[in-house]
Amino acid sequence: MIKTIISRIVTKKAKEEFSRALRFEEGAPPDLLPCEDNKARLLYLHIPFCEELCPYCSFHRVLFSAPRAKKYFSALRREITLYHGKGYKFSGIYVGGGTPTVLIDELAQTLQLARDIFDVREISVETNPDHLTARNIKILQRCKVNRLSVGVQTFNDELLEKMGRRDKYGSGEEIVQKLKETQGAFATLNADMIFNLPAQTPQELNADLDVLLDLKVDQVTFYPLMVSQITRELMAKTMGEVDFKKEYNLYKLIARRLEKEYKYSSAWCFSRKEAPIDEYVVEYDEYAGLGSGAIGYMNGVCYANTFDIEKYIKLLDEEELPLMAARSFDLPDRMRYDFMMKLFSTKLDIARLEEKYQGKFAQTLWKEIGAFQTVRAFRYFSPYLSLTPWGRYLWVIMMREFFIAVNNFRDYCRKEAGIV
Repeated sequence: MIKTIISRIVTKKAKEEFSRALRFEEGAPPDLLPCEDNKARLLYLHIPFCEELCPYCSFHRVLFSAPRAKKYFSALRREITLYHGKGYKFSGIYVGGGTPTVLIDELAQTLQLARDIFDVREISVETNPDHLTARNIKILQRCKVNRLSVGVQTFNDELLEKMGRRDKYGSGEEIVQKLKETQGAFATLNADMIFNLPAQTPQELNADLDVLLDLKVDQVTFYPLMVSQITRELMAKTMGEVDFKKEYNLYKLIARRLEKEYKYSSAWCFSRKEAPIDEYVVEYDEYAGLGSGAIGYMNGVCYANTFDIEKYIKLLDEEELPLMAARSFDLPDRMRYDFMMKLFSTKLDIARLEEKYQGKFAQTLWKEIGAFQTVRAFRYFSPYLSLTPWGRYLWVIMMREFFIAVNNFRDYCRKEAGIV
């Protein structure tokens, strides 16, 4: 009962805080200032095209059109060169979507450009099971992709049918075979899964875990269902009502079974070895968001590109950055951001953050740190704050609410751009 009350309080407080933090400032779009430092930043590239629009997805995505996508990739490459011209350097690349591999040759050309002009050490790419073909894998290997993240969601055929994925991406059995054939082709093969789907039972989740443990896939990311208000209403019509009451018990089931063979890379990512994760916001202090609808965070400013794909292409044809909106974080908000993101990796280096903020980190966030310490969310073993098992779930709640707030912002921007 006490944990239920605490989780409700954390959910409510996180919802309020992230709704406030993601109110982007109105007026003139932000300006991207020239870079004069050598910080290790991540380059996020957004590919919004999908061959099927899944009802549970709140990301910026549109139905795939080859001619439109080719123009888009060409514009994206121009955007990359504009960042390079302003002096930005990137050590990692993450390509998300949408489905980044819809035009594999265009993606390869884009990654090659980025590798030619930046000193890139790691590349992660998202894809879907039906794109795990011999040709695609060879091309991604030539592009020096270190990590391939496959959107599996579930192996349950009935749930795949309700999600609108079975006909396009294959049955659970077919997905298993694709993963088996791909295992070993990259340094890390990640399976993206979802738990707490409407009507999903512990037995169905256990069956998914059985498959994953049998496959011995390198990495498993188990997202809780995270839907914007619009997507939530759509899901109620297609899959059933979204209910967070069973989430904690399902999360405990995942953790109990996977932690025997995997280490925590984050509160919801489980890895057999050291590897990049989907949540690049945890691994990198700053990241640039390129592509229509992409969101970046640099120098204490969170900014977004236009969600209007035609406008995005037109602006870049004119050699202009497609920046749409921004929000400047004050120093306490930057500290709160670091507090949440770094602890999501399950431990936070207090000494490093004290150095970053000139010794003011703990004295500024003493209320937040004290509150979570009171509910036993973490333990302190110098110099780290380390999440307890209960704390890991509280951080799942906070990250869930963070991404829901981002998804609500995306919905607003898509509506403004005339995208349904």
